[in-house]
Amino acid sequence: MTRITRRSALALAGAASSAHAQTGDFPNKPLRIIVPYTPGGTTDIATRLVAEPLAQALGQPVVVENRPGANSILGVGVAAASPPDGHTLVMVLPAHAANATLQAGRMPFDPLALTPVSLVVQAPLVLAGSRHVPAQNLREYLDYARARPGQVNYGSSGIGATAHLAMEDLQLRTGLRMVHVPYRGTQPALADLLAGHIGLMFDTYSTLKPQFAAGNIRPLGIATATRPDFAAELPTIIEGGIPDFVVSSWCMLLAPPRTPQPILDRLSAEVGRIVREPAMTRRLQEIGFVVEGRNSAETGAFLRAEVTRWAGVIRTANVTVDG
Repeated sequence: MTRITRRSALALAGAASSAHAQTGDFPNKPLRIIVPYTPGGTTDIATRLVAEPLAQALGQPVVVENRPGANSILGVGVAAASPPDGHTLVMVLPAHAANATLQAGRMPFDPLALTPVSLVVQAPLVLAGSRHVPAQNLREYLDYARARPGQVNYGSSGIGATAHLAMEDLQLRTGLRMVHVPYRGTQPALADLLAGHIGLMFDTYSTLKPQFAAGNIRPLGIATATRPDFAAELPTIIEGGIPDFVVSSWCMLLAPPRTPQPILDRLSAEVGRIVREPAMTRRLQEIGFVVEGRNSAETGAFLRAEVTRWAGVIRTANVTVDG
């Protein structure tokens, strides 16, 4: 039997008191989740789906606040400067991981200093092709672009967006040379894909699915290891001949630096429970999300791996914020 001395008992009591001092009666006021993008996008949708059941679980309102600007830097900066008490969170995309390299030295905060709460969902990217290109599948599109170096345009929602970096990665793996046309958001890029002004673009399945169904653009492949249930009709890009090509957008909750671990644990546990609830899982999958709900430690490891991955692509492809 372990003997508990007076000194160890006092130490345990002190630790419990310290943990309580860190968490207090959290939450003791409404929470806000900052979305550093405009309303209606993938991040906004995922955040609002989680916010209502999170409010019910915590017994406090959860307000979603859109703060777009500077490729997420504006909204994330607001969260980074907020008190580390768990009442302000921010939902980020892979642009946050890319900014660690792409915007190094330009940001008023360290993107890795924010505290991981939970990787909520992932949204696999899908490669779409214009019907104005005389090709039917991924291999034919790649052959078409390979025969015309520097002549085929591809679009993205902006420099440093996941869709942009995924295409840079694709070019590095295949030796293609295409021209990047950055847009101010997904919809203008998609409009130009429909019109034939660009030949290719990556985006999430939920964004592209209506145009696939209408026959307006060609689905060339989904960037997953195997075909997901919600897009079983789509071949993977791996099936198209590019080994190990797996790329997702994702939604990750972060808290201000130095947020106490007990608060992070409470929040990540609630988020994980919410997204794994069967009805919520079905709803997220219908949109095109892969459910995650990882804890704080797992989320931190995932974020560091993403920073390393995209740093390699950015440096090798010589991607800069100036294009």
